[in-house]
Amino acid sequence: MATEILLPKLGFSMNEALLVEWMVPDGAAVKKGQAIYGLESEKAVQEIEAIEDGILKIIKPAGETYEVGTVIGEIA
Repeated sequence: MATEILLPKLGFSMNEALLVEWMVPDGAAVKKGQAIYGLESEKAVQEIEAIEDGILKIIKPAGETYEVGTVIGEIA
């Protein structure tokens, strides 16, 4: 079963963030702890890591702003 990748809340007042880039292409294998995307919020870009091993499925494209909790991808 796939694990959803939700846009995380990185700050107390954070409601949305810019998905700057996917560092891994759609369909690629990822390892737990590997940086898979960059997220910009409150003028800082953070690399977000995979929470498990599996195959990445990108649901939302980079370059857009999404609300906290939005499903942006899956790892199966």
